Amino acid sequence: MNKFRFTIKLLVIATFLLAFASIAQAQATRTWVSGVGDDANPCSRTAPCKTFAGAISKTADGGEIDVIDPGGFGGVTITKSITIDGAGTFASILAAGTVGVTVNDSGSGAPNSKVVRLRNLSINGAGTGTNGINAISFAKLYVENCQIAGFKSSSASRGIRVAVTANGLQVNISDTYVSNCASGIDMSTTTGTLSFTVDRTRLQGMTDGLIAGLGANGLFRDSVSSLNSGAAVHFTAGSSTVAMEQVLLSQNGTGVQMIAGATAVFSNTTVIGNGTGLSAGGTTSSHGNNQFNLNGGGVLPPIIGQQ
Repeated sequence: MNKFRFTIKLLVIATFLLAFASIAQAQATRTWVSGVGDDANPCSRTAPCKTFAGAISKTADGGEIDVIDPGGFGGVTITKSITIDGAGTFASILAAGTVGVTVNDSGSGAPNSKVVRLRNLSINGAGTGTNGINAISFAKLYVENCQIAGFKSSSASRGIRVAVTANGLQVNISDTYVSNCASGIDMSTTTGTLSFTVDRTRLQGMTDGLIAGLGANGLFRDSVSSLNSGAAVHFTAGSSTVAMEQVLLSQNGTGVQMIAGATAVFSNTTVIGNGTGLSAGGTTSSHGNNQFNLNGGGVLPPIIGQQ
């Protein structure tokens, strides 16, 4: 009897091992989606999935989801290191009334450790979306060559919202256009510092363009923030620092809205045609190579010289 029980236990263990091996094998390093795919497929090149949500469960940690042909591939929650790339076609996420992409590795067993890259995507909230990208927990987030619009279900809606609770996380946004949202890019952390770079990016036609919240420290470079009814750059916490290099801030309610304790550094930046160019408050400095012209009011930053 004991020998029989021992044999049964061995068979059960073997069954579980085979099941886990099968699951691991099912997760490919590269998966594919198509407008005419099916989420019941293995998400291979010849049998693609229909949605990003369907493909992500079949993509290994550190893997990549690619897009074969034009389509709308639905919202997705990302809990692992992954790249989603729509290069070569029209890859869209229609997120009416909801979030386009949620980045949250808090339940992965290794919070704030995952690297997520979103590339060549059109994320559309259709005027009722809540947030285009809602980043809650990760190590590094890259948003590259994306179009984000239509997230304005409330005044709290954002094209890109990064609200984290850990120190030392990084956000890199480049070649991206955020428009027609309640506000554009909003970043903060409740612990330590969140480092960011926003590069070659346009923020247009919203309330605020770039919002630097609690602990948000970074670089805004070679970009445009214009036609926003609030501020092109809005500091909302005294612990935030933004260096602006070769940025155009034009036709906004306020070019740069400061707050006590915040720090703004200007270099090769043009602040022109705003209701207020630069509000008083915080610490501001200029490298002497900026233009503050045709603004309805505001102060000028002290010149610290060119190095």
